[in-house]
Amino acid sequence: DEDTAAVLRLLDEQEHLVRMHREELHQTNQGVVALHSNLATAARVQRDLLDAERTARAEAERARRLLAFLGDASATITASLSHRDILSRLKELLVPEYAEHLEVWLFGEENDDEDPRGVRDHTEAAVVAARTGHPQHAAPYPGELPGVDDLRPSALFPERPVLAIPLLARGLVGVLTLTSPGPRFDADTSVMLVELARRVGIALDNARRYEQSRDTAETLQRAQLTELPTQAGLLLAARYLPATRGLNIGGDWYDAFIQPDGSLLAVIGDVTGHGLHAAVVMGQLRTALRAYAVENESPAAILTRLHGMLRHLQPELYATAMIARFRPGEPEVVWASAGHLPAVVRGANGTVRVLDAKPGVMLGIPVPYVYADHRADLPVGSTLALYTDGLVERRAQGIDPGIARLGDMMGALSTQELEQDIEAVADGLLEPLLHTSERDDDVCLLLCHLQATEQSPRALPGLPGPGRRKGPQPPAQRLPRDGVHAGENLGERL
Repeated sequence: DEDTAAVLRLLDEQEHLVRMHREELHQTNQGVVALHSNLATAARVQRDLLDAERTARAEAERARRLLAFLGDASATITASLSHRDILSRLKELLVPEYAEHLEVWLFGEENDDEDPRGVRDHTEAAVVAARTGHPQHAAPYPGELPGVDDLRPSALFPERPVLAIPLLARGLVGVLTLTSPGPRFDADTSVMLVELARRVGIALDNARRYEQSRDTAETLQRAQLTELPTQAGLLLAARYLPATRGLNIGGDWYDAFIQPDGSLLAVIGDVTGHGLHAAVVMGQLRTALRAYAVENESPAAILTRLHGMLRHLQPELYATAMIARFRPGEPEVVWASAGHLPAVVRGANGTVRVLDAKPGVMLGIPVPYVYADHRADLPVGSTLALYTDGLVERRAQGIDPGIARLGDMMGALSTQELEQDIEAVADGLLEPLLHTSERDDDVCLLLCHLQATEQSPRALPGLPGPGRRKGPQPPAQRLPRDGVHAGENLGERL
């Protein structure tokens, strides 16, 4: 009937609406799910970007720290010209942060005293690095380090990766061997270590060349510092100390010898500059001075001839010098100076004066010059001190205060002290003047004392005196390179 048909139509319409709403709901749900998926993907991408940024920042910071360490380490290592100091600083820099263990194998070096066998075992990686000149990595697994070859695990360090880096300069200097502080070496650290090793090799090569030059100059200079002669009625003591900073061999020298007429000449001098060349010029001057003195020339005549010689042979080098002549039985000294510091005289009664007559020009100055002799009373019991500027000059104070301190110290001495042990007096004068200072220049001191009392018989001129060793002398020990400290034996007793 009509009512039933109407109900069925209504039901169909409602069913159609329900299907439509269900389809709309399904589409809406699909959109929400897709939106959630897109949001999740965006969140993951953002997290990945943040992680990548953090990683990049961390890598940049690590690279910055490695570069800063490399710069600081390079400055620390290159600040020294002692290969032992360089090796000590290298160990302090790398252990334990960058290496658990460090070993440096230097070619041509003596065996380390710490190894009682006198023989040191080197890793296979170090031997291969020395043979090939390429960095080597030894571990149970490939290191995959840039520019580094891989080897089997080290027998000496089987549980740790080993990195052996050749030390290169003008040639192969040695090999630096490191064991990893952790399970492996990372690539950035290995690149930094290889570059640091390159700089260490250059520093060690420079230090070795410097030490060779210094030792050569030192040997040459010591050869010039001969044993002092003896003369009746005259006591001599001399000291030489090298500089404690920089190239510690300079052109300072002293000499004392007897002329054919029996006069004794005491000489002090200082060539400008430091190093081998200054030592060579000093030797030439000393030899020439002795040659001119054989003709019994006066101090002024000797200096005049030296001045002409230096102007001719070394026109770009200058020197100062002072010569004092003592004749047996004469209570005076004849002296001449070529721009040198004035001698300090302690009289027999303890009064102190400075021989401050105007000195002549420095030796080698490009002008003709004739030096003049000066005379000064020097009765028995008096002491004459010749010295170089390293003894009295201080940067902050100049020279005059140092000369005044030297004079005060000489005035405080007694004649008994001088005649009992003039060697101890020489040490006593150096100690308070030098023990608190770093020396940029070497130091010479020559004391000449006219005896006031009879001593034990002394040898004739040219022969060894009492207490002096006859025959060949033992090899001179290396000149001290450290600072002077209170209580140490200062200088070399010659």
